[in-house]
Amino acid sequence: MFAELERIAAYKAREAVYYDRMGQTAKAVKRYREAIDLLWKVYNLTQDQALRKVFVEKISQYEARIEELGVAEHHKPAVTQQQKVTFSDTVLRHKPQVSWDDIVNIEEAKKAIRQSIVFPVRRPDLFPLGWPRGILVFGPPGCGKTLLAAAVAKEIDAHYFVVDAATIMSKWLGESEKNVARLFSQARQVASKGKPAIIFIDEVDSLTAERFLEVGGEARVRNQLVKEMDGILSKGKKEYIYVIAATNKPWYLDEPFIRRFQKRIYVPLPDLEARKQLFAMYTSGLKLDVGVDLHQLAVMSDGYSAADIHDVCMEAQLRVVNELFSSGSGDGNPRPITMDDFLEVLKKRRPSIALENMQKLLKWQEKYGTS
Repeated sequence: MFAELERIAAYKAREAVYYDRMGQTAKAVKRYREAIDLLWKVYNLTQDQALRKVFVEKISQYEARIEELGVAEHHKPAVTQQQKVTFSDTVLRHKPQVSWDDIVNIEEAKKAIRQSIVFPVRRPDLFPLGWPRGILVFGPPGCGKTLLAAAVAKEIDAHYFVVDAATIMSKWLGESEKNVARLFSQARQVASKGKPAIIFIDEVDSLTAERFLEVGGEARVRNQLVKEMDGILSKGKKEYIYVIAATNKPWYLDEPFIRRFQKRIYVPLPDLEARKQLFAMYTSGLKLDVGVDLHQLAVMSDGYSAADIHDVCMEAQLRVVNELFSSGSGDGNPRPITMDDFLEVLKKRRPSIALENMQKLLKWQEKYGTS
């Protein structure tokens, strides 16, 4: 189904280009719209972020061409519920339940976040020159960047706006700048009542890539984000509005955008002691054989992220559960997880972080990191 829809979308796009070149505007617009509708469908049928970005780029190009053809707004189809963004839906209705204790061993990152956000909220009188309100957290995936934002939002009881970059680009198409402005407007309304507001943007590199990578929609979103951040960073303003952006690929950000973040915090892979703590935390609810050596597991998992270690523990548990079900009806309890179970999982499950990306991150930290 996916391949067939993608094939039809490509066919509709080719027809649109043909009619466009022939000067048959109405037919061209109709085919562009049909291609766009089909691309939304294939977008939702895949979780591959690289493919999703390709589909979004194509949609952006077709929308831009429709605008260039001078089609009046009433010719555009009504925005579907799928494409519509209501920013109240992006605000967590319950305060995040993540605490600092849930974030293992990235002490420098935790310290930098608390200095930038928690201390100014508690004692603004100690910050006559203001405080950082643009904070970029960068590092390999699965190491706690999202948890940092959630934990600080809980500590200061902030209104927490959570925005996913891929969702923004797919749902704000054509209305991107207006919706960015609405998001910051809501944050200002919260701050005007004395309550802190945190806007957390995940995968920010998808929105603010350097110009050679972008399509029109990305450019408009980036420009609006820069404008809004300039507004909250204006000298003399001391609003409790913070933008925390996370990325695994900071080298895709352009310098004007980087400058808007006074704090650029590196979140590294867990070291030996952190890996041991992570194994202890993730296995605390599991039944382990007495021969399981968490220190040895920590040694063997060098280069693994926190998310990787979680998945190793989950796979080990799945092994004994699967064994229980394979031997009969699944009644009773699985046997304890042994060291051999962990070793078998580690043989098959390698670190998810590419060495070349780690080298890029370390180089970027040397050039732009602030803590």
